[in-house]
Amino acid sequence: MILNFINKNRDTILYGISLAFLLFFLKWIELRFVIINHTFEIYVGLIALLFTGLGVWLALKLTKPKVETQIIEKEIVTKTTEFIINEEVMNELGISKRELEVLQLMADGLSNQEIAERLFVSLNTIKTHTSKVFEKMDVKRRTQAIEKAKRLSLIA
Repeated sequence: MILNFINKNRDTILYGISLAFLLFFLKWIELRFVIINHTFEIYVGLIALLFTGLGVWLALKLTKPKVETQIIEKEIVTKTTEFIINEEVMNELGISKRELEVLQLMADGLSNQEIAERLFVSLNTIKTHTSKVFEKMDVKRRTQAIEKAKRLSLIA
């Protein structure tokens, strides 16, 4: 059956094979012509590709972080016990209840004016209480007083 088909269409098959060979030959000649006439452009293009690849590789090497950052998650444990004022230290330093109250409000982030309004006293009274607290605790700033008071268990 296949031999019968080949015998019938032998001229057409030979004609197709010869056209395919001729087309292949012409493309090969065209390729040689392109390569010979455009050798410089091909050479420059290959060098450009080489340097582009080298640049990408170098950029990846230089921008890679040298130190790897690791994120560690830890559970925060809060004390559930009720805060108790250390009255022994309070008496030792000679801090009054009102001065302690002013110190707690300072720790809450209130300004002198806001503390005065909350305690219904004048601004000068708050300034006096503040300076007495600083003197008794032997500190110079609010942040130092708050940190020391927390360390001594005077405020929460």
